[in-house]
Amino acid sequence: MKIAAITGISPNVIAELKKGKPRTLELQSAHNIITLTDVLPGDHVFMTHIDLDDVCSGDPGIIVEVLSITINMKRMVEYINPYYYEEKERMSARIQVKYVDNTIAKGVDGRYWAKPTVVDILPSAVFHAG
Repeated sequence: MKIAAITGISPNVIAELKKGKPRTLELQSAHNIITLTDVLPGDHVFMTHIDLDDVCSGDPGIIVEVLSITINMKRMVEYINPYYYEEKERMSARIQVKYVDNTIAKGVDGRYWAKPTVVDILPSAVFHAG
């Protein structure tokens, strides 16, 4: 199963998500924002603490469900003395996610600039009796 991958997430954030409550994350890494441009609410996403350059087959992560997503641009103007000012733009993505399951990456696609990162994951082997 291939799904979008968000990389470089703090292990503390992943541990907090595993408790089961929805959490909102603000992401500013360009590669993660590019990946999120193809994600809609209701989609599943692979999250791992491993950096994009190091993600490979066999790396652990979690699957989360995206509850909401917002990508926006912030403009800031900084004045220094009356003759100098600097304008900055910062793009960020806010996503609210909920933990679904643990998983392992089987393969990684899209480590190229301006391409979403996609990971092939192992399907869950959890069965519920009922």
